[in-house]
Amino acid sequence: MKLTISGNKKILSGEVLLTGSKSESNRALIIQSLCQEPLLLHNLSEAQDTVTLQKILQEKPVVANVGPAGTAMRFLAARLCLEPGEFVLTGSERMKQRPIGILVDALKTLGANIEYLEKDGFPPLKITGGTIKGRYTKMDGSVSSQFISALCLIAPVLNNGLELEFIGEIASKPYLDMTLDMMRYFGAEHQWNGQKLTIPHQTYQTESFTVEPDWSAASYWYALAALSEQTEIKLPHLKKDSLQGDSVVAAIFEKLGVSTRYQADGIVIKKKENYSPPAFVEIDCEKYPDLAQTFATTLAGLGIPGRLSGLKSLRIKETDRITALITELAKVGITATEKEGFVLEIAAGKLHAPTETIHTYEDHRMAMAFAPLVLKVDTLSFDDASVVGKSYPGFWEHLKTLGVI
Repeated sequence: MKLTISGNKKILSGEVLLTGSKSESNRALIIQSLCQEPLLLHNLSEAQDTVTLQKILQEKPVVANVGPAGTAMRFLAARLCLEPGEFVLTGSERMKQRPIGILVDALKTLGANIEYLEKDGFPPLKITGGTIKGRYTKMDGSVSSQFISALCLIAPVLNNGLELEFIGEIASKPYLDMTLDMMRYFGAEHQWNGQKLTIPHQTYQTESFTVEPDWSAASYWYALAALSEQTEIKLPHLKKDSLQGDSVVAAIFEKLGVSTRYQADGIVIKKKENYSPPAFVEIDCEKYPDLAQTFATTLAGLGIPGRLSGLKSLRIKETDRITALITELAKVGITATEKEGFVLEIAAGKLHAPTETIHTYEDHRMAMAFAPLVLKVDTLSFDDASVVGKSYPGFWEHLKTLGVI
């Protein structure tokens, strides 16, 4: 769906009720599927990824197609190993290019029966469930925290539990912390000993759970506030003591001209008056890679040169997000350069309305990260606006409701 938007309003005021966190929802659904008693979940995400995962868990089809849902692919690769029967786990063409070998190798060590149906190390997978027993495995933790979370979520129900030893640093560790915190909420304990994580065999307890709104989705409203002339927007039900690592967006946007006021029923974000932008901004995105695109476009919109590091996992997301950012920022007059070590440097430049369409690369975050720039360049066109359905289906409607477009 092609879409052209115009920045009709530079002063933003109102309230936006964000969808539930996709990250919390997907973890909660896996735990729900492993509980012995019914588990009630509230405020599940409306994101297509979550809808897809929930449907597959409920129906357990012989051929499970996750489409572009990376979290669903990783979590189901582990979850289906527990399910008696044979399953084919597949996805979109891009999903078939996203490596999963590290997770599959670990699952095989624990007794899983998994075969590659096309290219070794990549989906689609043939999974013969019911053979996995657990105990000890090791894993390179530097590639994707979702591989680790997939193992951790099923660990309590493995006959022998799980001893997981990490090689190297753990990528996006706040996402693993979220997994372990949610598991603890449902009664599943764990122990750390240096580079080893131990999760004994135990039973998930059925406590009802309300999913917090999505801080990743909130980041786009922070960007809009930063690029506006004046903003005061309430985002209900977001919490200061959030399980979501992306809640760090509030602290980082303090440097980019947006304040956060925490209230009992949510937060209020406000464009700072008399804001003086810093000469240079450096942000390490390793622990919250899903915010990298938002930071890149916000720096571009504010005319602040900056350096984003810790972008290794961006290579294996819905698209190669580093290359995509460089290409699309150039269309609005901003030069971004990749440096060694998965670093992106963004130069200050003069923004202009692009003569070309912004390409979304089937990546929801490319569309949502670039949309706030409409407040600076007045008009933007996107080749496929429907990609936002992956995590934030109401995004464009919310922009309309507040008069942004």
